[in-house]
Amino acid sequence: MIQRVVDNLLAVTKESVKTITYESLNNILRLINGLSAMLLAILPGKTNMLEGIHGWELRPAFRGPRLPRWMENGVSSFNQFVHELSMESDSASSEDYSSGEEMDDDDDDYISPASPSSQSSRFSRSSSYTKRRKDWPHWILSIFMWLLLPARLMIGIPIYLYSLVFTRDSKGANRIAGRFQNSNVPGGRKALDHVVELATDRRRGVIEDLHLGIEIFIETIFDGIHKMTACVISPWESLRVFLRWSSPDDPSAYVATATLAKDDPTPTERKSRLNNSLNTDGRTCEDVITELGYPYEAINVVTADGYVLLLERIPRRDSKKVVYLQHGVFDSSMGWVSNGVVGSPAFAAFDQGYDVFLGNFRGLVSREHVDKNISSREYWRYSINENGIEDIPAMIEKIHQVKTTELEHNNTQELETEQPYKLCAICHSLGGAAILMYLITRRIEEKPHHLSRLILLSPAGFHHDSSFPFTALEHLLFWFSPILQPLVPAFYIPTRFFRMLLNKLARDFHNYPAVGGVVQTLFGYLLGGDSSNWVGVIGLPHYNMNDMPGVSFGIALHLAQMKRSKRFRMFDYGSARANMAVYGSPEPLDLGEFYGLIDVPVDVVAGRKDKVIRPSMVRKHYRLMRDAGVDVSYNEFEYAHLDFTFSHREELLGYVMSRLRLVSQNMKKEMRLKKKDLTC
Repeated sequence: MIQRVVDNLLAVTKESVKTITYESLNNILRLINGLSAMLLAILPGKTNMLEGIHGWELRPAFRGPRLPRWMENGVSSFNQFVHELSMESDSASSEDYSSGEEMDDDDDDYISPASPSSQSSRFSRSSSYTKRRKDWPHWILSIFMWLLLPARLMIGIPIYLYSLVFTRDSKGANRIAGRFQNSNVPGGRKALDHVVELATDRRRGVIEDLHLGIEIFIETIFDGIHKMTACVISPWESLRVFLRWSSPDDPSAYVATATLAKDDPTPTERKSRLNNSLNTDGRTCEDVITELGYPYEAINVVTADGYVLLLERIPRRDSKKVVYLQHGVFDSSMGWVSNGVVGSPAFAAFDQGYDVFLGNFRGLVSREHVDKNISSREYWRYSINENGIEDIPAMIEKIHQVKTTELEHNNTQELETEQPYKLCAICHSLGGAAILMYLITRRIEEKPHHLSRLILLSPAGFHHDSSFPFTALEHLLFWFSPILQPLVPAFYIPTRFFRMLLNKLARDFHNYPAVGGVVQTLFGYLLGGDSSNWVGVIGLPHYNMNDMPGVSFGIALHLAQMKRSKRFRMFDYGSARANMAVYGSPEPLDLGEFYGLIDVPVDVVAGRKDKVIRPSMVRKHYRLMRDAGVDVSYNEFEYAHLDFTFSHREELLGYVMSRLRLVSQNMKKEMRLKKKDLTC
């Protein structure tokens, strides 16, 4: 009887401590979110820079999540009791925070597309940004509910203690963590939301980790106190338990089990990766593609200078229509599949019958190279030159080898001297500059390039018309490059801890919209006012604790050289002698002067809201190609820089698919002409 009373007292005390701790932490978080909202309200130019965060309402509010969203289903009874009281007391105010505009009845099932949310955080989010309706019934009901709170506590706590007598709480830290993982699955989502925010993304944010750590700590402390009181009250029972615990285990009590459908029935231990134990999002492009039911193939490509590249594929082995997608700076193949089935260029091309290849440039923190002992300084010693004359040639030659082998095996009547497929390249930003460099240098060297059409989305190359932050960065790189280059070979997050922190903070930026709005605005300031969804981009899984794409100092310096010279040219090695050794001339090759060598149709696309590569710079590519007699088209959309890959844009997808269909039509015409020649 004494033990039962002590257990009940400890249980009540423990739950009270947890509730007080949670509420104190949540008050701090509400204050931080509120201060961020106030700061966001006074920041100039925020309206344009917040356009990229679709579906967010970043208006000032001090209200935050009442309890951690992961406690929705697994919350303990006392926390649930207090939580229900507070929610009932706030129920009348839920109307006051619905939105800045009146929401229709059709919006009742709306879920914020920013992140998976539980019912509690959806309540908080959907009820956070409205004007209070100053009606007297609302205030009278609120005051009445608070006056009844002491009486309800006096009645509710005895009922709670009575229930504990018959149902003892035995949960521990492992059960808490398991409950956390299972209850973190989000609810329904709209069909066009980013795939990176679907149910497969189960990472916790820093705040949620803090909540979890606090609960585990409190559980551990009270579990120790419970054991000590049990030893004092029932020493003989404690001794018996200790002797049973220390005695050898009976082997007959264990039964070996094996997983069904495995060739080897021997039970094996499942190995857990570090990112799983720390609950970070370490999914790869392969994970995203296969989770959505598409086929996948990975091809390792080794460049002439020893870099190991990953060429990923959504295969249609019998297709003669091939598309190659190449990402830009600080990006990877993940960008082409990050919008799910409906909004991603890679899936759209595959659904149209294309064999899809996703290229990845060199420049990962993991430093994939044939020389396993290569130093960081040696690995990062490259510029855009190497992207265009090493990486892309290696990947396109591998595509040519694979497709030629597959198609000739299926159709032995194909002529060996003829390319049996049509290859289109869709390239974004830095990828656009690199593919142009590849095509022009191959034409100069009189080597086949295997390309049938280029679609360039906001291509790099010309940068002299840019905003002040980029101009300041240009001067900084030129002034301090002799000092910085040996010390900073590349730009990336250097340690696993800080990469893990960024991976988790990305979730917190979604859970606390005002904080995310401030971060989005600051990113916009640093990047010239571009309104891309920068907060969403840093949440992509390729920025994880184990790896991330980086940018070498040579690429940054190469872009600065292009900006200063106002020309699209290859890397300047700093002296006439060094340039002579590489190019055969004292000056680097000016690629814009050789646009007349381009012998395939080119579609150039710019974004009117793009502040990273402005439309005027994209139009310069177009004018030079047009004047050189290239079959080129130009189009503009109301997009920012990352909207071409990261954001779902139906208009852009329709345009890109229409340009790809032109190649298909040409293929059909060529096949008809070939059949006529054979019949003749």
